[in-house]
Amino acid sequence: MTNSLIFFDFATDDPDKAGKFYAEVFGWEDDSRMGGLYHRMVPGGFFKNKDGSDSEIGNLHFGVFDAKNARPHPEPAGVEPRTLSSQGRKARIWVLVSEDDSPERILDTAEKLGGTVQWRNHYWKEFNGYNWCFSDPWGNEILLWVKAGENPQVPEDFTRE
Repeated sequence: MTNSLIFFDFATDDPDKAGKFYAEVFGWEDDSRMGGLYHRMVPGGFFKNKDGSDSEIGNLHFGVFDAKNARPHPEPAGVEPRTLSSQGRKARIWVLVSEDDSPERILDTAEKLGGTVQWRNHYWKEFNGYNWCFSDPWGNEILLWVKAGENPQVPEDFTRE
């Protein structure tokens, strides 16, 4: 039996603002916990079966936590470091864009709320998908993914690798 990825967290210096950011950018439920010290972001819906129907497996949730007091931890007041990482690479997440949304709307909303667009319009042949990327106001990178499908027609203005 393999180990299963069940959850991941992003650090922020303002969990309430981060919860609102992700709720507006992606339409996810913002489930504030522990008096706003931690927010669970709930995308809702289910992973799809190969035939496109819903499986029994719910979409992954993720958390945003206060860098000053990362929970859970055995020390109630938290421990060092208590600041956001600002140097080098961080973890990135990938979000599959739903058929009733668009990367452009997501990027525009993220930018309006303080995010930074890293790139647009890229095709990655290795996994046959179109992608875009933005950083949230706390420096976390979110890559947007759209399946290219069989025999993709990559638009001329897309970069390729």
